[in-house]
Amino acid sequence: MLKIYLSHLLNNNLLEVNIDDDTPKIYAIKGSSGIGKTTLLNIIAGLKPADKAFVQLKERIILDSEHEIDVKIQKRNIGYLFQDYQLFPNMDVYHNITFMAEPSEHIDSLIKQLNINHLKKQYPIRLSGGEAQRVALARTLSTKPDLILLDEPFSSLDDATKEESMTLVRSIFDEWQIPIIFVTHSNYEATSLAHEVIHLT
Repeated sequence: MLKIYLSHLLNNNLLEVNIDDDTPKIYAIKGSSGIGKTTLLNIIAGLKPADKAFVQLKERIILDSEHEIDVKIQKRNIGYLFQDYQLFPNMDVYHNITFMAEPSEHIDSLIKQLNINHLKKQYPIRLSGGEAQRVALARTLSTKPDLILLDEPFSSLDDATKEESMTLVRSIFDEWQIPIIFVTHSNYEATSLAHEVIHLT
């Protein structure tokens, strides 16, 4: 179950999102640059307050501005893949992935699934864009989140790597069956990957 209602005034533009689904979906938030797409993800993640907001994941209400419910970021169980990936340059790949979760069979399975086992001892500066994205995605999934947020996850990738990454996101959704919300300005990415497109105007 995913319920999200957000209403937020940003630069004299009213941002509104209304999601109410009992079955998981992939959602694309689409709009022009600067309109507030990332702001919406930050509100859901708990990084930014909203004028009015309600977010429910499964049976848990994690944000309700009307009733002053605001679960701490660390307790929301949301995986967030930032646009610039935010890998720690002083940590190798394996320690980046295990930064938020203890080493486990789950972590080992992620590393295998994302085909990054050979990169475990590499540092971020040595990674290609696609490799860095897969490492950041492994870290995002390391805590077994109830919701995944992806901020323009394909914007810096070449066409071939973009297709591989979109296929990877589909496979993660098919296997995990948890909702995914991603931000994009691309019609192709939105219509190819998302079950539902939310347009910001």
